[in-house]
Amino acid sequence: MRVAVIGSGYVGLVSAACFAEIGHDVISVDNDCAKIAALERGEVPIHERFLPELLSRHRGGRLRFSTSVKEAVSNSEAVFITVGTPQSETGEADLSFVDAVAREIASAVDGSIASAAHGSKVIIEKSTVPVSTCDSLRQTLLLSGAHHGSFSVASNPEFLREGTAVTDFLYPDRIVIGVDDELSSSVLRAIYQPLTSGSYYGEEGPIPSGSYAHKQAPMIVTNAKSAELIKHASNAFLAMKISFINAVASIAESVGADIGQVCAGVGSDSRIGPKFLNAGIGYGGSCFPKDMQAFHVVASQCNYDFGLLTEVMRINAEQRLRFLKKVKSALWTLRGKRLAVLGLAFKGDTDDVRESPAIAITQALLREGVQVQVYDPAAMPKAKEVLPSKDVVYAEDPYEAAANCDALLILTEWKEFSNLDLRRIRLLLKHPIVIDGRNLYARDRMTSAGLIYYSVGRAVGVPEPMSPIARHGDVGLQLPLPTVTRPAVAG
Repeated sequence: MRVAVIGSGYVGLVSAACFAEIGHDVISVDNDCAKIAALERGEVPIHERFLPELLSRHRGGRLRFSTSVKEAVSNSEAVFITVGTPQSETGEADLSFVDAVAREIASAVDGSIASAAHGSKVIIEKSTVPVSTCDSLRQTLLLSGAHHGSFSVASNPEFLREGTAVTDFLYPDRIVIGVDDELSSSVLRAIYQPLTSGSYYGEEGPIPSGSYAHKQAPMIVTNAKSAELIKHASNAFLAMKISFINAVASIAESVGADIGQVCAGVGSDSRIGPKFLNAGIGYGGSCFPKDMQAFHVVASQCNYDFGLLTEVMRINAEQRLRFLKKVKSALWTLRGKRLAVLGLAFKGDTDDVRESPAIAITQALLREGVQVQVYDPAAMPKAKEVLPSKDVVYAEDPYEAAANCDALLILTEWKEFSNLDLRRIRLLLKHPIVIDGRNLYARDRMTSAGLIYYSVGRAVGVPEPMSPIARHGDVGLQLPLPTVTRPAVAG
């Protein structure tokens, strides 16, 4: 099938590459001429596993790039809208990019002989949008000149996680299509048929999945409004799980429990499950923060006081403050200290720093007069746009970041950060203090390496024997070891 994908951000570029992978002829469209030129040269603008392989495999064949919406729409049967929907000043989703694209699409489905030759178009909203956006999209198309009968509108929300977006697309928990007419239903079913029939999984050389629970990708068919609501409700529920376990972690610290053990006990219940029960510094990224705000606005417009969403967002913001208080508790004072920061992306396996808790905490440390040495495997180029190099030292690896620092902070859950040479870290640091915002380590492993270990929802790990003399190479440093068995709790 001939498919156009308008917008080449995370969702758009991954979707375009994956549609090509399952056999469709795809045009990826963006109004950024430089980005399109870079994609045509073979460059990959985002850090995403398997994406370079797919782009290399299909570029110039089943996957082409263009800056012309009209050309792409005119030559396609299905048009996916994947442009950004950023948060507005009022908290609502800013749909101006969707509106602008709809007006461009209308000129290609205006009922002319040329467009009629290609049949009615199915316009599919794939960006995360508030409920009833399909209705607004349909109205905008009509007001902009598109004729009744020349198009259909549908919703197909994405459930892609940055870092695993390609496998999430090709091996989904579910494919949701929100359709209000038979044309939209038949076209979307045909597009996803290689996944729903399982035929893609039997082909030679598919992208590997590990273990996939389904032989055929499940498809859920709803009306458009239900599909739009499914996306916001899903993200809100996941954010709620994160905030819930962070709230429990605060209690665990106070009573001397271990949040890791609590999570294991709670998550083993099949009704709850272990996913997203990871205590840390809170959620971030381009989706959860803005989607929570947008969903809250939608609820208010429906005259429903969704207080639960308010509390989820409050706990998430508070979690960063609690972590900063933990850093202050460990170091007593911050001004003039030099700290190593490992991780700048909002999560591991991505270079995305939008709404990153790691960036927010680093900026707060800088405001406190801290000198910062940072390292991230992928996100440093983008981080430099918000953390200028005049304020921050960008290291080549975790060990260079740790050198001569008063403490080391772990702020992103990159796999390589969970396999550090801890004894080497101990020798590089001025003081043997590690403050882990992602709970990547067992306390015993840290303390056996001679490190004082602060984490989230667990008591402080102190090396044994508890000597007031900490060794750094051949130099003895007087170190104020904690006098309590657990860190102070904010509130």
